[in-house]
Amino acid sequence: MQQRLAVVTGGMGGLGETISTKMAGAGYRVVVTYSPSNTKYRAWLEEMKGRGHSFSAYPVDVVNYDDCARKCAQIQGECGPIDILVNNAGITRDMTFKKMTKAAWDEVMRTNLDSCFNMTKQVMDGMIERGWGRVVNVSSVNGQKGAFGQTNYSAAKAGIHGFTKALALEVARKNVTVNTISPGYIGTQMVTAIPKEILDSKILPQIPLGRLGKPAEVAGLIIYLCSEEAAFVTGANISINGGQHMY
Repeated sequence: MQQRLAVVTGGMGGLGETISTKMAGAGYRVVVTYSPSNTKYRAWLEEMKGRGHSFSAYPVDVVNYDDCARKCAQIQGECGPIDILVNNAGITRDMTFKKMTKAAWDEVMRTNLDSCFNMTKQVMDGMIERGWGRVVNVSSVNGQKGAFGQTNYSAAKAGIHGFTKALALEVARKNVTVNTISPGYIGTQMVTAIPKEILDSKILPQIPLGRLGKPAEVAGLIIYLCSEEAAFVTGANISINGGQHMY
């Protein structure tokens, strides 16, 4: 059987890179998408090639429905049917609600939530027709518990799981699963750039395991959800946060 083709949005970011490399290592053919404003994509592809990964990469504006439609059609024409979609692209524009601008609200909602519709819409019909598919939507612990200064981000990430549950109901009988994962604080470059005193005094004390999560642990969960062994898991929101938030 031909290797499954997985598309990872935001696949060049800190977490996205690990998801992409781990999925490739697990035997998937991986296509990464990146923001059209990313000027470092060639250097990233060269670095990955040096590490033994020859990824196909496409610039996709996940906020723009028409661009998603064009690029997904191009990917499928050049690489084959998309079996797995990991909706990983996301941004933050943190500020208190009092200071939050409409632009900051809209940018986060469009990039984090609208993107899930824009990308999933392009691949779902094919998954249903072929009778197999996996969609994994990357949410956040802050979509579950909220976070000071993140009304936009928390709302978008909470909305992702509502999207997951409803779509999972619609496509379950076609052997297509749709799931959410909600990572906590993961040791990406963005998080490890936080000053050590803030990490030690404010963040790590919230985490019962007493450490940041590893990007590879998140990637491992995604690989499980994309496997045949996870065929009975759909509509789930799986927390991976070191015990920071339990419900």
